Amino acid sequence: MARKHLLNHIINPKEASDKPEAGHDGRSAYALRGASRSMLLSLEEMAENSLRVQDGETIVMLDPNDIDPSPYVDRIEEDGEALNVLVEAIREAGQISPILVRPNPDVAGRFILVYGHRRTRAAKMLGIKVRAIIRDLEDLAHIVAQGQENTARADLSFIEKALFASRLQQSGIDRQAIRQALSIDNAMLSRMLSIAEGIPTDILEQIGAAKGIGRDRWDELKRLLLPPAKLEQARQFVAEARFQELGSPERCLALLEELKRKGRRARPKNVSEKKWSLADNKMSVTTKHAANGFSLSLKAADADAFGTYLSAQLEELYDEFQRQQKKG
Repeated sequence: MARKHLLNHIINPKEASDKPEAGHDGRSAYALRGASRSMLLSLEEMAENSLRVQDGETIVMLDPNDIDPSPYVDRIEEDGEALNVLVEAIREAGQISPILVRPNPDVAGRFILVYGHRRTRAAKMLGIKVRAIIRDLEDLAHIVAQGQENTARADLSFIEKALFASRLQQSGIDRQAIRQALSIDNAMLSRMLSIAEGIPTDILEQIGAAKGIGRDRWDELKRLLLPPAKLEQARQFVAEARFQELGSPERCLALLEELKRKGRRARPKNVSEKKWSLADNKMSVTTKHAANGFSLSLKAADADAFGTYLSAQLEELYDEFQRQQKKG
């Protein structure tokens, strides 16, 4: 038999009574918004915590330094502002919702975090213990609990969920367990894996979590990065200062706009060129100096033979060059 929600009559007044009260003018509904609704949701978490205790799950106090992170990374970056807000909230009102950990099978007295990494970090920053539920879980149950908690809280962006799914698959987790963890169907899982594996990791790390950017834009970015020239263009763009100054969602949009430009942006050139002749103008020599390169061009009747001879002497010449460099 399903248990009745303790605050159902407060948060869902329509379910508690089908008959509206006389004089109802919408003010009751307004009261459920903003701070009032946040308060009720906090009360809801407290009620859920009491039900956990009734179901035999005891909430304990743990030293956050005894808790190891989950081996299944599900975030690209930490939201510093959100963490600071959480730290202040716990400082003022305490930790309402407990984290979930499981005993570390390899180290007695230590635990592995299943979910609640920000609450754990906030407690560590405050120098206090963290409220936790300890549950014996196998790896698959760990993954499902972690994924479903983050999905329920809308805590992860689309690309973070896609990367989480990709990492789980690389760890040998079967697709059914991944679908269950993220509460998605097989078609969505296939699309997530295609995007996560189709966009190079270095590009994803530069963009970040990009909360609010949906799967269609990520899918478009994956397709735009297919040509090698476009991938090089993207890597050049994400290294620029103006890209780094943008927030994560704006970085994704800016990169999309950049890649849609026709042609490839010319790389800034800083090349010096010199020309001269040798052996009474029998051979013409051209050298080009760039920031990270040097080229030599020869034109003469025997340029091919001389070039072959010169190539055979390069190792010896370079060794002599290094000896001269060391002498100063």
